[in-house]
Amino acid sequence: MKRDTMIPCSDVPEGLPPVCGKDPRVLILGSFPGIISLEGARYYGNPQNRFWRIMGDLFDFDASLPYPQRIEQITAHRVALWDVIRCCLREGSADERIRYPVFNNLDGFLDNHPGIILVALNGTAAARYFRQACSATGIDTVLLPSTSPAHARASYEEKREKWKIVKKAAG
Repeated sequence: MKRDTMIPCSDVPEGLPPVCGKDPRVLILGSFPGIISLEGARYYGNPQNRFWRIMGDLFDFDASLPYPQRIEQITAHRVALWDVIRCCLREGSADERIRYPVFNNLDGFLDNHPGIILVALNGTAAARYFRQACSATGIDTVLLPSTSPAHARASYEEKREKWKIVKKAAG
């Protein structure tokens, strides 16, 4: 395939729909769900991913709650979740293996949720693709250390400290 080839999303696995409660203030964007997340239809479904533990620490809930209750907790705190990529070719779960990404309509999502004041990018791949996918201006964005188990350069405590900006923006 040529580099600029578009793939039809009907031919490859699609990502997850956005998780959004009433009047979100923060949108957390990953790149594209890993295999475990896709199979379970759950954001950050890999038990080694530190996302839910960090959210539990920040918003004072038990990260081992059933998934629907974790979603209730973060949406109650005005946090939305989605991914930059709608579908792509990828062997395995590594972001480095993403090919031919098709992006979600992030501009439309942000237009429909004008209360969002911060877009938090979960790792460098999300940030790289976000710059390609979204033209929104006037909304603060922050690159945060990836919560993925594949990115263990920073300690849990260092990651949690950086992610505190999400709680601050959520209000």
